[in-house]
Formats: sequence, structure tokens, C-alpha cells
Amino acid sequence: MTETSSQDSRALRRETEHVVNEVAQGLRTLDDGAAWFSDLSPAGRQEVLREVAGYAMQAHITAADGRVGVARSGVKPTANPSVMICMDPPRSGFAGLPADEHVKAFRVLVSVFAVADSRRRQEYCRGTCGHAWHNLPTATKEP
Repeated sequence: MTETSSQDSRALRRETEHVVNEVAQGLRTLDDGAAWFSDLSPAGRQEVLREVAGYAMQAHITAADGRVGVARSGVKPTANPSVMICMDPPRSGFAGLPADEHVKAFRVLVSVFAVADSRRRQEYCRGTCGHAWHNLPTATKEP
């Protein structure tokens, strides 16, 4: 039983990485990503929020990235996830938010990650990037 759970968790992490990077690179809409997220179990949503928060922190988000990302997310700037991401330094703990705020948290995190990741791709990876997640084929876009 632990093996299946571990395999399921790895599969969800791989799928999360793919979906989030597709949204960040404009290969999938944020609404499509949020619909994918909404279809997950409550435990799956919490796991994804932890994972995406990690991506955002790895991208070295700034408070300015937070403000731009929140504006793109469609989430009110006064919502808990928006306030948390715009703090300096940004707060974590999105998976601990009430379940009714998880979709908002996902939208904010993915949007802020997209801003920071785009900035970093332009500054550090321009023309030389070997990161698989920065080189997604455009053919993977879903209708």
C-alpha cells in the first residue's frame, strides 16, 4: 500500500510540474490549470499547493512578482493567498489555508511563478537553457 501511495505521489508531482509549466509558458490557460486542480481530491490539492509553492520559492519570487502575478491571477488583492504572496518575504503555508481558498491559492501561486520564471528565463537561460521544463514542446497544448 505504501508503494502505490508513493507511486501516486510521484505521478502527481510529475503531472503538477507539467501543468504548472504549461500554464507558465502560455501553453495552457490559467483557467484550464485551475480546472485540473479543482478535479483533484482535497489531499491532492494540498500536495499540489505545497509543490507549486516550492516552485515559486525556487524561482526566487519577489514582492513585485507577487503584485504582478496577483493582478494576472484574477484573485482579489485582499484575498489571503494574494496578501501572503505579496509580503516581503513572501509567506508560505498555502496548503494550510481553508479548503475554500485552495483554488485561489493555486491561481495566485501559478501566476506568480509564471512571472518569476519568465524573468529568470530571460535573465539566466536566454538561448542556453537546458532545463527540460523550460523547453516544453508546443505540441503538448491541450484543446
